[in-house]
Amino acid sequence: VQLQASGGGLVQAGGSLGLSCAASEPILSSYHMAWFRQAPGKERRFVAAISWREGRTAYTDSVKGRFKISRDNDKNTVYLRMDSLKPEDTAVYYCAVRQNRNRTPLAASDTMYVFWGQGTQVTVSS
Repeated sequence: VQLQASGGGLVQAGGSLGLSCAASEPILSSYHMAWFRQAPGKERRFVAAISWREGRTAYTDSVKGRFKISRDNDKNTVYLRMDSLKPEDTAVYYCAVRQNRNRTPLAASDTMYVFWGQGTQVTVSS
């Protein structure tokens, strides 16, 4: 599966951005998709995940209430809507796919995801 992320950019604090990640082939219903981010000099960290069939979601605490992950099954695309952005949200954002065979809890560890997009830069100015 190849993933193409887009939608990053520069925004002022308090603003909004939307990211998209399109998969090159249909996502199986048992799979999960997620967004991670990596700030300069820091490790890649979990942002949000969604199960493809049921649409179950999970978020890291720092983005709860501000970010929303969603998916379009027909377009094989996952989205990340980011509102009330803060300078600390500045990072390269990556989308990823986790292959599952059965219904499993959403995972926040990047080692559970096998396919990764190229990343898109989000910069939030203060």
